[in-house]
Amino acid sequence: MARLRFLTPYLPWIALVIAILVVGTFDRRFLDPLTLIGLFADNATLFVMALGMTFVIYIGSVDLSMQSVAAVASIILALLIPGYGLLAIPAAVLAGGAFGLVSGFVHGRLRIPSFVATLAVGGIVATAALWISNQRGIGIAGDIRADKLNWVIGTSLGLPNEIWVSLVALAIAAVLEQATPFGKMMKAVGCSEPAATVSGIEVTKVKLAVFALAGAFAAMSGVMLAARLSSGTPTIANEFLLPAIAAVVLGGTSLTGGSGGVIRTLAGTMLIAVFRTGMTFVGVNALAQQIVFGVILILAVCLNTGRAPKGVMK
Repeated sequence: MARLRFLTPYLPWIALVIAILVVGTFDRRFLDPLTLIGLFADNATLFVMALGMTFVIYIGSVDLSMQSVAAVASIILALLIPGYGLLAIPAAVLAGGAFGLVSGFVHGRLRIPSFVATLAVGGIVATAALWISNQRGIGIAGDIRADKLNWVIGTSLGLPNEIWVSLVALAIAAVLEQATPFGKMMKAVGCSEPAATVSGIEVTKVKLAVFALAGAFAAMSGVMLAARLSSGTPTIANEFLLPAIAAVVLGGTSLTGGSGGVIRTLAGTMLIAVFRTGMTFVGVNALAQQIVFGVILILAVCLNTGRAPKGVMK
């Protein structure tokens, strides 16, 4: 087994290829490149949210407010875009970053466990979304959508723009993680906060930055959802939180922090997409799909716990 340990970083990708081939044996249409491209496009918004979640889990924490942040960002976009045009997009993303910063402050400065801090902030943000939307969806006119949001809903170089946007988000996340001092500090905090503190890293500042980034990525996911659905609503991302966490874990990022990364989250997101779509292709009913999905997630957590640095979720 020790000789096969070098395969560990590639296990999510190996599992992805196997999953695609297994589903393809039941229905050859699934192996069509256009089907796989459509699968990625359909899950691009989930992937962008999962990128933000990766940063948080990478430092050994968790963010339960991301679906609420995505929802309020979609509403901000829908409310502002008629009068302010493209400026509504950075406004929505900055609002998401601000909410993430609040979560980071409550967790890092006040030393409240991340799941409690973000659950509380998520509740506040969800209420804010209901309040500013008057508990209803805010529609985006078709001409405004076509003019201002074509960078999400259109097509470029033969691929849906959602794919290009998600790949740009991946590139930004990968550079931050792998090619900057900030990425090294994140890894150090995820492996051991006391050791990071002794080495001179300001752990609280790292947490503030990480949660702000996660909020910004969640908000971008909300912007993409609003563009796709032509509206911003308080419930637009209600089904995204668990899949986003699952995508990170399935990709191989440890829940206790210090190992994994955003590139692996791409494999994890595609695994979730293949499992869901594949079970539909095979004819598995919705109830059984949830059972299979839960079992897979539990197994992934068990495997990651076994090979991750020792620690606890903070």
